[in-house]
Amino acid sequence: MIKLFYWPTPNGHKITMFLEEMAEAYEIVPINISRGEQFEESFLKISPNNRMPAITDDNPIDGGGPISIFESGAILQYLAEKTGRFIPTSLREKTQVMEWLFWQMGGLGPMAGQNHHFVSYAPEPIPYAIERYVNETARLYAVLDNQLKGRDFIVDDYSIADMACYPWVVLHERQRQNLDEFPEVKKWFERIRSKKTVIQAYAKGKDISRGPVVDDESKKFLFGQGAKTISRKD
Repeated sequence: MIKLFYWPTPNGHKITMFLEEMAEAYEIVPINISRGEQFEESFLKISPNNRMPAITDDNPIDGGGPISIFESGAILQYLAEKTGRFIPTSLREKTQVMEWLFWQMGGLGPMAGQNHHFVSYAPEPIPYAIERYVNETARLYAVLDNQLKGRDFIVDDYSIADMACYPWVVLHERQRQNLDEFPEVKKWFERIRSKKTVIQAYAKGKDISRGPVVDDESKKFLFGQGAKTISRKD
């Protein structure tokens, strides 16, 4: 049984998108990041970076004891390799999928995340920051648009690269992006949005939370962390 430590954010949705494709039972353990549950000691043993999602798997393919994985990209890779699905077997295609998975982890996710922060959550507007991150998000959408020309999915067949990128594009309006300016991304987006498993994955999220809670209390947990947040054990 796979246990998913989860909150319905883009990174959380990536994993439910994969798990719904597996058509096997899995357990969701909600981690309410707006209320600081990601800092509880029991969760930090699984995710030392105090971020969700994370998983535990009590039936890993090496036949050993339970394993835990944190970081959404690492989780997608683990699940793909365990099931033999959504990751190619040929060297060159697998390398492409991993390139685009890391592209999302190192580019689209962080830049769109900063976009969300300065556009929606900063205490006061900072025009330079807003312009920088809105423009960088647009640049990344254009990169993705170029990659999708002549393809239904990022690397031909539906893969963990698509699962990683799609949840961040769901929030394109909040990012001040117009999908009409990225026609290949728009077609790809609609293609994935209509998948039954994706609809089911997002429904799981709505069952847990209908939307982000960003109030004075949650801002302490979401935006107010520094080095002192991380406990040091001698």
